[in-house]
Amino acid sequence: MERWDHVSPAELAILETIFWSAGVSRAELAQHTEFSRSKANNAVASLLERGMLDETGPQASSGGRRAETLLLSRSLGYVAAIDLGATSLDVALMTPDLTVLAHHAEPADVGAGPGVILSRVREILRELRERCKVRREQIFAIGMGAPGPVEFGSGLLFAPPIMPGWEGFSIREYLGDEYRAPAYIDNDVNVMAMGELWRTHRRVPNLIVVKVGTGIGCGIVCNGMIYRGADGSAGDVGHICVDPNGLRCHCGNQGCVEVMAAAPAIARMGTEAAREGQSAMLAEVLASKGVITPEDVGNASRSGDTTANAIVKLAGTLIGQMLASAVNFFNPSQVLISGGVSRIGPLFLAAIRQSIYHRSLALSTRHLEIQYAPLGERAGIIGAGALALHETLRRRGRMP
Repeated sequence: MERWDHVSPAELAILETIFWSAGVSRAELAQHTEFSRSKANNAVASLLERGMLDETGPQASSGGRRAETLLLSRSLGYVAAIDLGATSLDVALMTPDLTVLAHHAEPADVGAGPGVILSRVREILRELRERCKVRREQIFAIGMGAPGPVEFGSGLLFAPPIMPGWEGFSIREYLGDEYRAPAYIDNDVNVMAMGELWRTHRRVPNLIVVKVGTGIGCGIVCNGMIYRGADGSAGDVGHICVDPNGLRCHCGNQGCVEVMAAAPAIARMGTEAAREGQSAMLAEVLASKGVITPEDVGNASRSGDTTANAIVKLAGTLIGQMLASAVNFFNPSQVLISGGVSRIGPLFLAAIRQSIYHRSLALSTRHLEIQYAPLGERAGIIGAGALALHETLRRRGRMP
């Protein structure tokens, strides 16, 4: 870890540029950093000598000698990435350029508490390290997303509604018992937004990532950085009211978009439709399985079931109604839809788009793209790795 000590501001700028660019030449570095060619070359030479950069092969020729591509060196060590959802757990081991060396995903119940979940995280990390022959001390950064409000400075969850027993629990200290590496914890949707930001190499500086699953959350990228707000609660859009006379949410208010349109709401509406005889297809599923899931509603919708179509469209319309307010306020260039519910069919995205365009100002949507998040299910794990690398570089490699 001594190589991370005494990194100069110029060298730090070079490392950050290479990380966010996913590999550049020396000439491109000078352009991106606005350094002179000699200043950029001197910093690169120092970083190469200290084993912090690798030259990985020539880029495509544009005439003349082909330039070598510079990447963060694999000799720096490895990054552990953890994406914890309400019902899932993903853990990966990555190189500094976010290449996934090993990955494991499994169902998980976040309500089981931090002891059970994090013990399993440590077990999986050991298994991945053994598979890749990576020593514990070679892990130099850990990034993690969690499905609840996170005070980013401390890494502590604050009154997480679906995570009993997690408030005040120090994930950093727990992981620190086994690894000397710094651990960075953030809300899962912020982490997904970080992944999409890294994917675009920061070329889309203002965007929104919306996760629709057990709950509804939003990651905000503003001027190329994750925007967390004063206390880390920015983007908690699931509790924006879309129907003052709607159902009561677990937060105590009525008509929150989360209680009206997230996965449990879709399942509830599908179950009601099956029991009331409104959908023969859903009634058949309920009779055979005993339960209706959002995926069942989506499958029925794809098969042309009128009632299932109405449920999917209503959920999309309500989410779009909420997002229209965010679009009018923030004016992003992209709205990316992710999460398990995003897979219930094209009608869902169409309803979101229609609602946003109908309720937003023309100027706010003039150049707006609304689509599924390109990284899909990988956004959380890639974002966790990107969070770990970004914060390590931002803090100039000094262990907290």
